[in-house]
Amino acid sequence: MEELKPKVCCCLQLFCLILIGFFTCEINASSGSNIFYETFDQSFEGRWIVSEKEDYSGVWNHSKSQGHEDYGLLVSEKARKYAIAKELDEPVELNDRPIVLQFEVRLQNGLECGGAYLKFLRPQASGWSPKEFDNESPYSIMFGPDKCGLTNKVHFIVNHKNLKTGEYVEHHLRYPPVVPWDLKRSHVYTAILKPDNKVKILIDGVEKKEISLMSSEDFRPSLVPPKTIPDPDDKRPEDWDDVSKIPDPDAKKPEDWDEDAPMEILDEDAVKPDGWLDDEPDEVDDPDAIKPEDWDDEEDGEWEAPKIDNPKCETAPGCGEWKRPMIKNPNYKGKWEAPLIDNPNFMGIWKPREIPNVDYYDLDKPNLEPVAAIGIEIWTLHNGILFDNILITRDEKTAASIRDTTWKPKFLLEQANETVGASSNDGLKGIQKSVFDVLYKIADLPILGDHKMKVVELIEEAEKKPNIIVGIIVSLAVVIVGPLFKILLASKKKPAVKVNVAPKKDGGKTSTMR
Repeated sequence: MEELKPKVCCCLQLFCLILIGFFTCEINASSGSNIFYETFDQSFEGRWIVSEKEDYSGVWNHSKSQGHEDYGLLVSEKARKYAIAKELDEPVELNDRPIVLQFEVRLQNGLECGGAYLKFLRPQASGWSPKEFDNESPYSIMFGPDKCGLTNKVHFIVNHKNLKTGEYVEHHLRYPPVVPWDLKRSHVYTAILKPDNKVKILIDGVEKKEISLMSSEDFRPSLVPPKTIPDPDDKRPEDWDDVSKIPDPDAKKPEDWDEDAPMEILDEDAVKPDGWLDDEPDEVDDPDAIKPEDWDDEEDGEWEAPKIDNPKCETAPGCGEWKRPMIKNPNYKGKWEAPLIDNPNFMGIWKPREIPNVDYYDLDKPNLEPVAAIGIEIWTLHNGILFDNILITRDEKTAASIRDTTWKPKFLLEQANETVGASSNDGLKGIQKSVFDVLYKIADLPILGDHKMKVVELIEEAEKKPNIIVGIIVSLAVVIVGPLFKILLASKKKPAVKVNVAPKKDGGKTSTMR
C-alpha cells in the first residue's frame, strides 16, 4: 500500500499536467477581444519596468510556481517594498463598454501582513516613466487581496475625479469580499465592469459581490457628492438637553432599604468537618533541606529551611484555624438609586443643520479614467507571492475560458496534492476516494465537451476495480491527448485568433531583476 501512494500521486500529477497543456492550447481559440494578456512565460525584463525609487528595494524574479511548470512574477524577499509597472500600447477606455480585469496570485508562503493587488494606472504626467512608479502614481482602479491584522479584504477602489473641485478622490468598496482562507493555493480575481454601472467581483470564478458604482450604499465616499452637508459653523445651543432618561424626582427610598447591609455574610449553618486538624499548619519546614555550606548568617541573615506542603493535611479535610465560609447576603440591596424615567425636556441628539453642498453635482454615470499602465506597488512581510495571467478584455467568456485553461488545472493539482498528502495516514481507501473526487471534478470541466461521458465511464470503471486505478489515469490521459492532437492538426489548416502573449512553455531559467 505504501508503494502505491507515490505512484497514484505521480500519475495524478501527470494527468493534471497533460490537462494544463491541453487547456493552454485552447487559449489560441479565444476571441480577439483581449486588450492585454501577460502570461509571464518569458522573462519580464524589458517589458515590465522595475521602479528605481529608493524605497522599493524588493527583488522581482521570473520563477516557476511551486509544483508546476508554469512561470510567474515572484516577490522574492521578505519585509520589502516592491514596485513594477508595464505600460500598455494604448490607453484602455473604461466607460460605455464592458471591461474585465483579471489576474492570478498565489501566496506560496501564506500572508500575515501584506498586499497582493494591482493598480490600473491612468495616464501619467508628460515625461513620466515606469522607472518613477511609486505609491503617488495616480491610478484609475486598484483591485486585489490585502491582509494584515484585522484587515482581510479584496480591495476594489475607484479613483474618480470630482467635477466641481477637480480633485481625485478614492472611493472604497464598503463591504469587500474576504481573502480566500487557503492562501497557499492559486486563486484568480476578476472584476467585471459593465456599461450600466454594475460591477461584479469574482474569486475563482464565483461571484462574491455585485455592486453599483453609483450607489452610496456600496462605496464610501459615494461617487456623487451629497446634496447637503452638515453646517461646519453650526453650534450646539447651551441649553440643549440631549439626555433621554433622568432619575424620577418623585421616587423615594423604601423605609426597609438597608444600604449598609454587606454583600456577603458568614454561613451560620456551616459545620467544621470531622477530622479537621486545627493545630496543624498548611506548610512545614522541609526536613530534608540542608543549610548551604557557603551561607553566611551575618551577610545572608538567619537561614530558614524552605516550606513544603504539610503531609498530614493531604488526607485531612483541612488544617489550621477553621473559619465559617462566606455566603451571599439575601438581604443585600446596595445603594438605592431612583428609577429612570423619560426626560420631559429631552430635545433629541443634537446634529448640525444641513446646508446645500457647494461641491454637489449630478452624475448619471461615472467618468472613469482610462488605463494606460498596470502596476504592482506593495509592501509585504512575506516572500513567495506569485502573480500570473494578468488580463484586460472586453469579453466575459474569454476571461472565463482563460480561468478554466490556466488557473483551474493548477488549482485542482494543488488541491489533489494536499488531499493525497493529508490522506497518507488514512490508508489506501482514503487515497482512492481523494483521487476519485479530483477526477470527477476534472470530468466536470466544460472544456472536455463531447469527451466528458467517456471520461466519466473510465472513472466509474476504476471505482469498481480500484486496483487498476493507475492504468485508468493513464487511459484518461489518452482520452485527453486525442482531442489535443486534433486541435493541433486543425490549427495547421486554419489559424486561430491568438492572444497577445505566446503560449506557455516549460523551458527557461529563473531570472532576477531589481
